[in-house]
Parts: sequence; C-alpha cells; structure tokens
Amino acid sequence: RKVFILSQDRFYKVLTAEQKAKALKGQYNFDHPDAFDNDLMRATLKSIVEGKTVEVPTYDFVTHSRLAETTMVYPADVVLLEGILVFYSQDIRDMFHLRLFVDTDSDVRLSRRVLRDMKRGRDLEQILNQYTTFVKPAFEEFCLPTKKYADVIIPRGVDNMVAINLIVQHIQDILNGDICKWQRGAMNGH
Repeated sequence: RKVFILSQDRFYKVLTAEQKAKALKGQYNFDHPDAFDNDLMRATLKSIVEGKTVEVPTYDFVTHSRLAETTMVYPADVVLLEGILVFYSQDIRDMFHLRLFVDTDSDVRLSRRVLRDMKRGRDLEQILNQYTTFVKPAFEEFCLPTKKYADVIIPRGVDNMVAINLIVQHIQDILNGDICKWQRGAMNGH
C-alpha cells in the first residue's frame, strides 16, 4: 500500500521573462489562482486517480522556473494534495474524497514564510513587502473563502496532534481496507 504527497507548488506556471524579473524582485503574486497551471494539475491528478504512472514537474523557487527534471509518480492508494489553493478550482476540488483545511495562525504563517524564504536567499524587507502586498491579501481573498469546502478543519495546524493522529488513523483505515468495508456495510444498512 502506498501514500503519495503531492504539492500544488509543483504546478506553478512557467513564467515569461517579464514575470520572472518581477518574481526575482518579490513583485510577482505566487498566491493568486492564476499563478498555477491548473490544467496540468488536473490532468496529473486524473492520471494518478486512473492508476497511471505520471511525471510531475519540479519547480525551482530560487530561480522561479520549472526545471527540466521531473519526478515519476507511481500509482498510490492514497494521494495527499497539499497547497494554498487546492480547493479553489471546483473541478479539481471535486476530485477529492476528503478535504482538509489546515487553519494556522497568521503570525505562524508569516514566521514560517520568513524562515523559508530567507533560506532561499531572499532578504527580510523583500519577504515582508511581498507578504503585505500579495500573500496576506491573496489569503483573505482566495484561500480563506475555500475553507467552506473542507470536510474537516484542523485548527492550530501542525500543533494539533489530536487532529493529525485522527487523520493518520483514517488514512491507515483506508490502506487496510477498513473504510471500504465500513462503506459497503453502511450502504447495505449494516
């Protein structure tokens, strides 16, 4: 039995020269729905669901470009797609069997972003400017409203070990076939 974690970040669009120049200055909005190649993400997910082996793109966050190298994804029993806007597109959202929204405090989100982007060689002023100009407004306009599509909302993010353990147990039940048995029993009135 296999579980595969797929990040929405792998599906950023290929940027034009002008967009890449903006990105290098922290002036491109990577948190907008249009920043993602939803057609490629949809096709990739469809192939994975159909049990096909697929090549998944690799995105370089330092150069802001899609690399030639890809990652082979083999059929998996459970696929976890994570990302800030995975619920935004209805046709992609409708492919999920279970939707989880990880609700994290805004200060925690900001501090994680600062640490991550500084590791990528960006300076603090640029990170904070991008956060106030693009990230926070995009979260409020595009990401937060998709919370209503979640089957489960996990408050306190990764600090909520009770919720995380319940999700892990649910995935283990799926992998062990217990969920299918339960669903068949429920459909038969048992």
